[in-house]
Amino acid sequence: MTALNGKTALVTGASRGIGRAIALRLAVDGALVAVHYGHDDEAAGRTVAEIEQAGGRAYAVRAELGVPGELDALFAGLASGLAGRPLDVLVSNAALATVGSFAHTTEASFDRLFAVNVKAPFFLIQRALPVMSDGGRVICVSSAATRVVSPEVAYAMTKGAIDVLVRSLAQEVGVRGITVNAVAPGPTVTDSSGWMLATAAAEDRLAAANALNRVGQPADIAAAVAFLASDDARWITGGVLDASGGYFLGPRS
Repeated sequence: MTALNGKTALVTGASRGIGRAIALRLAVDGALVAVHYGHDDEAAGRTVAEIEQAGGRAYAVRAELGVPGELDALFAGLASGLAGRPLDVLVSNAALATVGSFAHTTEASFDRLFAVNVKAPFFLIQRALPVMSDGGRVICVSSAATRVVSPEVAYAMTKGAIDVLVRSLAQEVGVRGITVNAVAPGPTVTDSSGWMLATAAAEDRLAAANALNRVGQPADIAAAVAFLASDDARWITGGVLDASGGYFLGPRS
């Protein structure tokens, strides 16, 4: 595919899981992808290598989000790879997944969760907009946890904040032709969620919770992001695209 030929993209948290699938898909679609990661040099290298083996272009950018001063490192690395070109697509994917139930959430874990999942995306986008091309794309990864009750209350709250950010920011930057949207995955099998497939019964229960009767895969989410990054989504902004396979829509008849 060539939908993003000549475009540039930054994907945060792209060394593994959903972020890695998004980076690969955008690169296959033609974009030069900055693969952001926090600390795992080897995993980031594997993502870049996989993209290059697929005929794409990518480079790694290291920065630990949620830590003071790290956005400077991220944007220095991004600028070096862009070599004077503007940023066309920003995918804010990096996030902490869980801190536990409501009763077991500590102040420290709560603060860390909001630092990474809310504060970091807010200021990441703020820094990216001045170097983004008019007509660019901002895409955040939200969660079906904002519409389905979850014991992970603090996590769901952070994703609710992302949904508000998307709507508000879309209004603010629309005059530049920049679209701002989110995708909301449900349970998705990644290298850190093997518990989903630990037993056939566990997989069956998760599959049965989805209208499409299977468990989500990273490529499913990447396809939704690729659509929002493409010109076909030029008239879509301020929205949250459910990419959960119909997670918990209601009881089956």
